[in-house]
Amino acid sequence: MSQPLVYVRFPEEADIAQIIAMNKRNRAFFEQFSPSNSDDYYTEEHMLQWLNKSRIDRMEDRKYSFVVCQTEDEQIVGTIGLTYVVRGPLQSCMIGYNLDQAANGKGYMTEAVKQVVRYAFEELRIHRIIGEASPKNPGSIRVLEKAGFHKEGISRSNVKINGVWEDHQVLAIINPNPDI
Repeated sequence: MSQPLVYVRFPEEADIAQIIAMNKRNRAFFEQFSPSNSDDYYTEEHMLQWLNKSRIDRMEDRKYSFVVCQTEDEQIVGTIGLTYVVRGPLQSCMIGYNLDQAANGKGYMTEAVKQVVRYAFEELRIHRIIGEASPKNPGSIRVLEKAGFHKEGISRSNVKINGVWEDHQVLAIINPNPDI
């Protein structure tokens, strides 16, 4: 089996400059499909707060943030996370991600999603993962489908992006392990 093109790992303080640079470089691209961020979002101070919060969220089983790194040179090309972790009878969460526009179309995010789904199912024992993507972003919908997610419907007027309430395609994947 060949080595994967990317791997995911938890972010570290040494990653902050790369993450900020990627987010700045892709700001206009990301804001086509996601809510806008204030200028403070792109500062080292904000990223340090995000990093500390992500550690606490992980320890408290609320949210799991990862960076996506190219295997070849270990450069960060994206971020991916499991949010809204719900335990009890639901055992569910939501997946979300951003990929550097220059890395689009190479299979990186599909591989990263598969790795995070595997982590969610095997390590976290999650039963169901939901992903949502703008119908204006068919590439993101394809990523989820290639990773095994199935379309469930449209969440109407779901997220406010650039001042407009946008619909989102809802997709989900179920843990194949019946013992969860």
